[in-house]
Amino acid sequence: MKTAAKTPNKTLSKTTRATLALDKAGIRYSLHVYAYDPDAPRIGLQAAEALGVDPGRVLKTLMASVDGRTVCLLVASDREVSMKRVAAAFSGKAASMLKPADAERLTGYHVGGISPLGQKRSFPTAIDAGSLTDPEAEIHVNGGGDEACGVLLI
Repeated sequence: MKTAAKTPNKTLSKTTRATLALDKAGIRYSLHVYAYDPDAPRIGLQAAEALGVDPGRVLKTLMASVDGRTVCLLVASDREVSMKRVAAAFSGKAASMLKPADAERLTGYHVGGISPLGQKRSFPTAIDAGSLTDPEAEIHVNGGGDEACGVLLI
């Protein structure tokens, strides 16, 4: 059951730092507002279900530390992350997830709604290669709004 409503970016009553960053970069996108469930055990999977899309096309944003350096990860919502592989991707030795409070402070977003776009600071970012196997497929990332919205990158 689809509970998402496609909302063109020009008619959304509220802009987010994520949409402002996309506008500034001239990147085409569309917004999809969905019913966010903060109690869902896996928020990315809940977003995919609410949007009516394949969980592999909804990328969750994870914030980690590699040898003390903050990094951003985009991973399909139905996949897990190996910290060993994260460290290797950033030419490091050890990686760990940031504590939620640290992720919120550094990005300016709340955990469960962290967007890879429009964060307070720029961080080195890696995208799960398995999420990009079909260049024609849509990808969805968190739009960073107070109300749950996904950004579809075109």
